[in-house]
Formats: sequence, C-alpha cells, structure tokens
Amino acid sequence: NRLYHQIIPLTDRLDYLAAMSNNLAYVLAVEKLFDIAVPRRARYVRVILAELQRIASHLFWLGTHAHDLGAMSPMFYALREREAVMDIFDAVAGSRLTPSYLRFGGLYADIDEGFVRNTTRFVSHFGSRVDEYEELLTENPIWQSRTKNVGIMSAEDCVAMGISGTIARGSGLAWDLRKSNPYSSYEEFQFEIPLGSRGDVFDRYLVRIGEMRQSAEIIVQALEG
Repeated sequence: NRLYHQIIPLTDRLDYLAAMSNNLAYVLAVEKLFDIAVPRRARYVRVILAELQRIASHLFWLGTHAHDLGAMSPMFYALREREAVMDIFDAVAGSRLTPSYLRFGGLYADIDEGFVRNTTRFVSHFGSRVDEYEELLTENPIWQSRTKNVGIMSAEDCVAMGISGTIARGSGLAWDLRKSNPYSSYEEFQFEIPLGSRGDVFDRYLVRIGEMRQSAEIIVQALEG
C-alpha cells in the first residue's frame, strides 16, 4: 500500500545498527528491477556510507559483547568512535539513526567538503583506536579464557543452518557478497576478507576487528576516488 519511494524510511528501521546498509540493499533491488543507472560518484559515496555503518555496527557489538563478558572499558572506547560516525551521518543526512539518505539512482543530496573532511579525519586515526581495543582484549588471558573454544560452529554447521556474515567467516567460510556478488563498485576496491579457523567466539571477535580495519581501508580508497 505504499509507493516504492515511501518504503525507504521503513528500511532504516529493519536494523537500527545498519540503517544505511538496509537503505542500500533496498535501493539496489529497485534499481535492478527498473534497470536504473547510478553515477560513479554516488556509488562511491554509498560505499563510504555502508562501510561507516559497518564500523558503527561492529563498534556497538564490540562494546556490548565485551561488557557482557566482564570488560567495561571497551564499551566507552567503542562508543567514542561510534559517536564520530553518527555525527558524520547527522551532518550529511540530518539524522543519526534513521538517515533515509539513499535514493533510487543516487542520493538524497550531494555530499559537501565537510563530509569529506570529517570522514578523512575519522579514518586517519581509526586504526590506532582499533589497536587500543586489541590492547585491552586480544592478549588478555581472562578475555581469551571466556572466548576461546567457546560456542564453536563449524563451516558445515553454518551452511546447514543458513548462517552467513561474520559468524560464517569466523568459521572459515570466505563468503562476502562484496567479493562474490559485488555491488556499488566494490569490485574496484582492494580489501581482504578476515577469516577464522576454529569458529569460536574468539575467532568471531577477531573477524569483526579485522573487518573494521578493512572497512577503513575501503573508505580511504573511496574518498580518493
């Protein structure tokens, strides 16, 4: 009972931690249905926004995950960086959590120099911030005791149960739609797919840490392009 265009705000609310990503999935589907071409500039901006959203989502996961396992400090570190991403979204779309910024064929409005400046500033220091998360957790014996060999899922289990995303990659499945079925010019960017080997909680943690680093690299390339 709605026009195609009216569905965009609904996609924001499918996952409050991945609004930009859900915007993108929906507009890509409609563009494919109607054979709508998207300018290169808009495709690259979409990639930047999608990777910023991935970082923001992983940061919220990292903070709450660590908090649930008894480490309180990572929550404050992770939310510090997530706030910076939300500020970028707010500046470009007028909303932090539900941007509704993408449109069929492009974007609601073009980006400005402030977007480029703020995003460049964010990715320039983000790698060192991820280093801080790892200093707190990765070699921490308590963290390892609560994550290693816990919740093991084999690659076969993931396939049998239809599990995808970071959980599948944590079990060693090199399955990432940005590589296997690239969209929005992802084939033009160089990046790796972080993988686990044991398929436990610790591997899934490392995969998300690795994905955040890779996302920052993709954003740098997209900004340059």
